[in-house]
Amino acid sequence: MKKSSYIYGILLAGLVITGVTSCSKHFLDEELKSKYAPDNTLVDELGFEAASTGLQSIVRNDYGNTQGLLATFYVGTDMAITGQPNAVQAPYEDYRNLNPQTGSLSTVWNWNYRVINAANNIIINAGNPKATLTDQQRAFYKAEASFFRAYAYNQLSILFGGVPIIKEPVTVPRTDYTRASEAEVIDFIISDLTFAEANLPDPASVKKQGRINKFAASQLLAEALLRANKPVEAEAAAKRIIDSKFFSLITNRYGVKASLPGDPFADMFTYGNMRRSQGNTEAIWVIEQQYNIPGGASDFDQRRREWGPFYVNVQGMKVCDSLGGRGIGRIRPTNWWTYELYEKTDMRNSPYNIRRTYYYNDPAFAKYGQQVFPTGFDTIQNMYAHTTKWYEFQPQDIQGAQSYKDRIQMRLGETYLLMAEAQLLQGRNADAAASINVIRGRAKATPVQPAEATMDYLLDERARELTAEELRRLTLIRTKKLVDRVRKYNPKVAPTIADFNIHLPIPQSEIDVNKDAVLTQNDGYQK
Repeated sequence: MKKSSYIYGILLAGLVITGVTSCSKHFLDEELKSKYAPDNTLVDELGFEAASTGLQSIVRNDYGNTQGLLATFYVGTDMAITGQPNAVQAPYEDYRNLNPQTGSLSTVWNWNYRVINAANNIIINAGNPKATLTDQQRAFYKAEASFFRAYAYNQLSILFGGVPIIKEPVTVPRTDYTRASEAEVIDFIISDLTFAEANLPDPASVKKQGRINKFAASQLLAEALLRANKPVEAEAAAKRIIDSKFFSLITNRYGVKASLPGDPFADMFTYGNMRRSQGNTEAIWVIEQQYNIPGGASDFDQRRREWGPFYVNVQGMKVCDSLGGRGIGRIRPTNWWTYELYEKTDMRNSPYNIRRTYYYNDPAFAKYGQQVFPTGFDTIQNMYAHTTKWYEFQPQDIQGAQSYKDRIQMRLGETYLLMAEAQLLQGRNADAAASINVIRGRAKATPVQPAEATMDYLLDERARELTAEELRRLTLIRTKKLVDRVRKYNPKVAPTIADFNIHLPIPQSEIDVNKDAVLTQNDGYQK
């Protein structure tokens, strides 16, 4: 991936130089001889590699550049409330304030359509007969872009319901968009992913480390098929991953801290352990990042900062590696997550995976080495139980302005839970329980019995297994459980949520500029 980024930079530089040196008249005369554009760049493998790198760069820099934006996928769900307040996430703490003018909506909407437009450029140009690509290369680049297009449409249609389907690059402003139905968008996603799965390589044959493989398409396809109420097909997609033998659950210690106290689940989220090449046999799709490599970091990734409490606000506490660096405490787990969700013996609840205890670590402080017992406001943003999955610390970056830690986007643990969901929807509770127990067995947790295997239990298990990995709002909307579970598990937010909040409002800015067609608003959010 880093080599592709380098090539992309060279390509851009070469095109700029060509444009400057090609002027044959007076140096002030404008006579553009060269430009960087799809029609003269997406003509060979080098151009498509550059475009692929650009597309993946957009994906990598998703919700990290705006403080509080990532928190909107957790705050106001069953899992979290706000720790340190932020205007971006405030409407999700009180749904009565969530309206079409809410600023985060446009950011999410625009990011997804940026992904779609970049993918469309690749897909359309892969079919250009003048491009010097083999048939296999054409299929690969189209498949890779189709995966990312489906990924973006999946997010959009879960959050907003039906959205405009755009199949070609947008090169001039348009003001005539209309919304396809949610079912139509899901069908489009399934079509893209079916093609992607058939034409992407397996993990042993990927061109470069970190690139998408066919089983990432299988995983997203399973989710899309669940949305389409096709549980038999969804189960088959999940089983293709499991039966492929390319992946296995992490059940033994491995990696850079294997000789230190810990457990297999924590090893999977240790900096330096998260890639397949680093021993993570569970990883299906990892966004790879690297310290001290040009282009190796997200611009301003908030994952560690927002999940980690603001412990440096407490006298006697200093930023340190063992606490994951400097957090800012935007996402505070609910009492349900903190006190009710886990068995004490569940590996995922171990001190290596959830920090519940703090000790004063400033040698100059009178209580150095003693346990911190937070009081008052400390329990809201400065000190609380939290996941260690995003722990990362670079001494050269005390403020945590960037993130160099890899991001596990898809892994086998979720595959089993998607398969269990498909089995539940078929009324096969015993099989669903067996699938869930594969995950619970790894965690040394009490097996679930078939009679206990319900959709709510499955969502509980997803919270135990996938905290801070899945975007929780997407899961709860997709399963139509957002409103019910907020009312049950988030008493701070429960009085404010209404049934229509199952979807977000369409950004008013999109409706206002769409003057030549009607972009309808979701029910409950009309002016």
